[in-house]
Amino acid sequence: MWIYSRLGYPVAVSQQVWAVLFVFIMVVAVTAVYEGIHAFEQWRHYFMESEQLKKAQLQSQLEALKQQVNPHFLFNSLNILDALIEEDPTQAREFLNEMSSVYRYLLRSNEQNLTPLSSELEFINSYFHLLRTRHGQALNLVTHISPQYVDHQLPPLTLQLLIENAVKHNVILPDRPLTIEIATDDRAQLTVRNNLQRKHIRVASNGVGISNILTKYRVLGQGTPTFTEDEQQFVVTLPLVAA
Repeated sequence: MWIYSRLGYPVAVSQQVWAVLFVFIMVVAVTAVYEGIHAFEQWRHYFMESEQLKKAQLQSQLEALKQQVNPHFLFNSLNILDALIEEDPTQAREFLNEMSSVYRYLLRSNEQNLTPLSSELEFINSYFHLLRTRHGQALNLVTHISPQYVDHQLPPLTLQLLIENAVKHNVILPDRPLTIEIATDDRAQLTVRNNLQRKHIRVASNGVGISNILTKYRVLGQGTPTFTEDEQQFVVTLPLVAA
């Protein structure tokens, strides 16, 4: 404005004020944009660090969950074996042999976060044989699996924990058989259901089971399993992960 005045182009005071105001607004706007970009870059940097830390923590948590399952299985299997030793030593030896085979699968399963449904079902058949050794015809397993989902995946030992949970908390007698059904639906979900006949006495539990399954799905970033119960049955719905 001073330059304009010196060149013979007088500038009114009001125009000077508006010019100064315009320059001020532009400076503020440019500064705000610059600071915003700088703040965003800092936030992005901190966010990425936070996500990396969170991922590391979740991975550590997943590894801890894997280590929980083996002692859980061993604890319950030894209780069954202890009862069989007095009732039927021959059957106890057969149970011990099957238990060794099943435990080998358990050790291998800890090497992966997800396993094919086909592998899990094959293992469950072996595991169910262990349970049948103890409970006989009073325990039944029924499967209805669509071939299109056999290659889908789920966290290892999920079915074992659910079956173990059903056996632990329900009465299993020849006149009151327990039936466990494993089936797929048309939404790539796996349902595990059993008829309800709760034991009246409190059952000792180390608290793994269902909480372990929920945490595994959360850690892996998969859908959340649902658990529903009415007077007749207990139903678990598990999301299957496409291979």
